[in-house]
Amino acid sequence: MSDVGGSIGHGQESTEAEAVLRAKYLDYCSAQVADLLLLLSPDEIYVLAQEAHRKGGRPDELSYSRMVQLATASVSRRAVLPPFDVWAEDYQKNPERYEAYLMGLWRSEVDDGS
Repeated sequence: MSDVGGSIGHGQESTEAEAVLRAKYLDYCSAQVADLLLLLSPDEIYVLAQEAHRKGGRPDELSYSRMVQLATASVSRRAVLPPFDVWAEDYQKNPERYEAYLMGLWRSEVDDGS
């Protein structure tokens, strides 16, 4: 990927900075999806999961964890989130605007080297 917003340097430092930005972006997106899920009632989550389950054509019974997975996937597809490049550019200009939304999951991504 090219420099995000022109503010990331070159070489190893650029790769590390982009890895941190990507981890923070995933953390931000996860937090947004989690917030949307929290706005749903258990009945709404059940309906979303049932719809996704039917569309998948799977005859097996839904466990609670599978319902949450399906509802999360459904909310993720419907959520309007900025593409990475747009988010990264704005984050670099206004990091304080996003820090409150980060759950801290990005740290484990960077520490693991993934």
